Amino acid sequence: IVTNKRQVAADKFFKGLFETSLKDGEIITAVTFTAPAKAAYEKFRNPASRYAIVGVFVAKGKDGVSVAVTGAGDDGVFRSKEIEAALAKNFAASALDGVKVSAKNLMTDLHASADYRANLIAVMAKRAVATANA
Repeated sequence: IVTNKRQVAADKFFKGLFETSLKDGEIITAVTFTAPAKAAYEKFRNPASRYAIVGVFVAKGKDGVSVAVTGAGDDGVFRSKEIEAALAKNFAASALDGVKVSAKNLMTDLHASADYRANLIAVMAKRAVATANA
């Protein structure tokens, strides 16, 4: 993330739900990133609003594998280190068989419990990897 005053890595930019590291008077002027070799985003939508109850972005590039999760965390977007570790060994949906995502720090609301969101993260990650490999 490039601002009028500095450059910030994406994983340092997002501080929580609806919160960033922007300071007073700082304006985003550009977003730059290295294009991954493979990438995809899959989300499980709320049927009424269409917002993501859980969304998972997977990317494989020269620097490794990144997995970002949206819509599920108590504190906003986050990276899933356990899914990244599994996909770093084998970037295939089957690499996620048996991977358990912790429900800790996931939100619960009238649409989905934390446990349900944890399961959805694994399911959406598998779908995203399958899409990226298609």
